Amino acid sequence: MTRALLRRCASWAAIALLLLFGGGAGAQRAPVDPWQADMQRFAAADRAQPTAPGGIVFTGSSSIRLWSGLAGDFPGRNVLNRGFGGSTIADATRHVEQLVTPYSPHTVVLYAGDNDLAAGATPAQVRAGFDAFVRAVRARLPAVRILFVSIKPSPSRAALLPAIRQANALIRADIERGENVGYVDVFTPMLDAQGQPRAELFLDDRLHMNRAGYALWVSILAPALGE
Repeated sequence: MTRALLRRCASWAAIALLLLFGGGAGAQRAPVDPWQADMQRFAAADRAQPTAPGGIVFTGSSSIRLWSGLAGDFPGRNVLNRGFGGSTIADATRHVEQLVTPYSPHTVVLYAGDNDLAAGATPAQVRAGFDAFVRAVRARLPAVRILFVSIKPSPSRAALLPAIRQANALIRADIERGENVGYVDVFTPMLDAQGQPRAELFLDDRLHMNRAGYALWVSILAPALGE
């Protein structure tokens, strides 16, 4: 075999390896967004039924995602559910353009932080995450009002109660120094006389709320939304 033919074969082999392994580090695939299907679902819902601006967007993790009666719980209000289960505050921040911006809301209600702590985040990291969410929203909608629903005390996560208390306290302190941002305390009324989570407000999984839990939230949130 001639040297020219050897060089040609080597070149062909190099091209084959390049195609097989995706072109090396420079051609690595971008990481898959775990929330892509949720964002596509929201976009499809928007196309099917556009939302009028100036309403109230609820976003965050499964406590919002599973709130099937949300619109009916706040009659006469332009309420939109943009919760996506299992998400963290950082997930909500990364997807502000899909979750908040398109609707030009008057108010954004966020419930998140529960999953952050369960995954090992510190209370300070949860507070920093909320600050980042506020900045991301305000960068696009400077006048929007933001309400943070305190991290709830779930029976299945009772071991996290000290961390939940601390994270809520840190966020509340920041909110009290801020403008056009509010703290909605659902944590305290979801505790019993012994300071433990009220089991009657939860489903059998002891993590997600039943109708009684949501009714309690409505009684607390309705006045806050009217302020």
